[in-house]
Amino acid sequence: MQVPHNAFVLVADGRKALFFRNEGDAEFPNLQVEHAQEHVNPADRDQKTDAAGGARSTQTGAGAPAVAQGGSNHASGGGAQFAPSRGSMGETDYHQQEEDRFAAETADMLKRRALANEFESLIIVAPPKTLGELRKHYHKAVSDRLTGELAKDLTGHAVPDIEQALRSA
Repeated sequence: MQVPHNAFVLVADGRKALFFRNEGDAEFPNLQVEHAQEHVNPADRDQKTDAAGGARSTQTGAGAPAVAQGGSNHASGGGAQFAPSRGSMGETDYHQQEEDRFAAETADMLKRRALANEFESLIIVAPPKTLGELRKHYHKAVSDRLTGELAKDLTGHAVPDIEQALRSA
C-alpha cells in the first residue's frame, strides 16, 4: 500500500489508538508518532456484578390454556401455544461495549481533525471488528480523505513492523 508523504495513519484496536504522520515518501514510510491514546477497559468478568437475568414462561391462572384429557399443553395444531421456558436473557458484554464506544470516540476525533483540515490523506489499520465499528461512525469528511484500510491488529507492534505491514499490503 502506498502511504503518501504527510499522510495520517491511525493504528487502533478497541482500547488503544496510535496516531502517526508519515514523514517519509509513498514507498518508504517513516511513521512518526503524533499522539497515543489508551482506554482502560477491564475484562468483561471484572465489570459484571451479577449473573444474567432469567425469563420464565408461566401458564397458570385464568389465561392458561386448557389441557385436553390425556394430552399436553404443548402446541397441538390450531394456533401458537408456548411451552414453559427457562431461557436466559442475553448477557451484556461490557468489555465489547467499551471497545465499541472507544471506536466511536476515535471516529469522532477523526471527524474533528478532518473538519479542521489537519490531514489530507488517512490510512486506518485495525482488527476487523474494530474497523467495522469505526466504519459505522465515519463522517463524510473522514470518508473523503480515507485512502486505505488494513484489517490487522498492529497496536502491539513496533513502528518498523507497522511500516513493513503497510508496504506489504
